[in-house]
Amino acid sequence: MVSLLCCAVALITWTGAPAATRLRNLNLTGTRRRPRITAPRPSSVTLTAAAAVTGWLVAGVGGALAAALATVTVWRRWRARGELSRSLSAIDGLTEALRSLVAGLRAGAHPAEAAEAAAADAQPPAAAPMRAIAAAARLGGDMRRALGGTQTLAAVLARVSRAWALAQRHGLPLADVLDAVSRDLDQRVRFARQVLARMAGPRTSATTLAVLPTVGIGLGEAMGAHPLRVLTTPGLGQLLLVVGVALLCAGVSWCGRLTGQVVPR
Repeated sequence: MVSLLCCAVALITWTGAPAATRLRNLNLTGTRRRPRITAPRPSSVTLTAAAAVTGWLVAGVGGALAAALATVTVWRRWRARGELSRSLSAIDGLTEALRSLVAGLRAGAHPAEAAEAAAADAQPPAAAPMRAIAAAARLGGDMRRALGGTQTLAAVLARVSRAWALAQRHGLPLADVLDAVSRDLDQRVRFARQVLARMAGPRTSATTLAVLPTVGIGLGEAMGAHPLRVLTTPGLGQLLLVVGVALLCAGVSWCGRLTGQVVPR
């Protein structure tokens, strides 16, 4: 019986994950902790400079220019894909926050209280707009100005502010208007993801076409034609290298622009 009581007391007083983390951070032993070192992420300038130096060591000035062009093109395409993915994720979070706001309004809560409750459970990109909505609703301020200061999801938040102003101007139920906005955003995100999935084939084809010249150079070297020797020769060879890489980067950028225009924002 005593053992069972001790186990029960231990379970009741067992610290949760946040409390355990705080206890570990108290550093009760007095020893100095080493700071956690994280490797910095390379910037586009660093990568371009490293690629240019490598190209210069391999193929001279033409190789440096070609490597810099290729690095800038790949970096821009990678950054565009990341921005699109983050934008869709942020719109998803804002849609969920709007649904929580609509649920609070339909439950009879004040718009400021419903927005604060939605901000407490929302993702970071959607929490700031929800807090701005709560402040504007509590102080009776202009919703367009309140949401205009938020740079993230500016176009989407402009639609939210217009819907809010429409409901106030014509006396429409605010919950119904915001619910329509959230459903529209949800459908737009779903359609955008479907388009991205269907554009996987064209993007793969464009990537394959971009890699084909490298494969051709490798086959030429295997056959003894020595195309690298021609491309690294000072003068005409390096000029051909720079022009070829520039045309290849232009084609990749154009394909990325064509495939990016079909995705709704």
